[in-house]
Amino acid sequence: MSSGRKLSAALGTAFLFQATTSLISGMIPMSLIVPGNIDQSMINIAGHAGLMRANFLGDLITGIGVIALGVLLFVLLRKHGEILALIALGCYMLEIALGTVSRIPAFALLRISQEYASKGRPEDLQTLGNLALETMNFGFGLLMLPFCIGAILFYYLFYKSHVIPRVLSVWGLISVVVVLVATVLVIAGYKVPFLVYVPYVPFEWVVGAWILIAGLKVTAKGKIEPVKV
Repeated sequence: MSSGRKLSAALGTAFLFQATTSLISGMIPMSLIVPGNIDQSMINIAGHAGLMRANFLGDLITGIGVIALGVLLFVLLRKHGEILALIALGCYMLEIALGTVSRIPAFALLRISQEYASKGRPEDLQTLGNLALETMNFGFGLLMLPFCIGAILFYYLFYKSHVIPRVLSVWGLISVVVVLVATVLVIAGYKVPFLVYVPYVPFEWVVGAWILIAGLKVTAKGKIEPVKV
């Protein structure tokens, strides 16, 4: 297998892996946290401590996937804009750093919830739990900022390079810009409906599957060529 085909297989797999692990990991806290009801949220968390720990592990695995994806995208696209590709890779690394920090209030929420459930739901622990939850959510919003910026740069280089069909590049660019705007609004304290994120959700699976199945066009020498689509 040529180096170009190996890169296609690795990149497609990285997109699919990261998209899948992030979805599974993200669904765990969503299943336990009841919006606007910190009491029930903490009881749910205390009663499903194993799920919360699985979420921590899932986030770690997702982080590894993001690093691999960022490195592969940089290797593929740097010839089409090395500075932009390097900035995008740095954004992905910053996303991982912020994600790691955001796990601290998440772990605190687990421990506080366990104490809350075992001590008869004291009000002071409810206040601490709510603070931990708000901090965790704010941290998630912050890590989405560098992700969106990095993705916009990488998808622009996708569009510029033609290594995937331009229709996919445009889909990724437009949908992730919408996610960026929504992220800024959330950080500013506004509520944004989940429907805003829906156009981007399937993108990473679609582009990953396309790259994995169709591949990036390569020469006989294994060098990647633009895909004329």
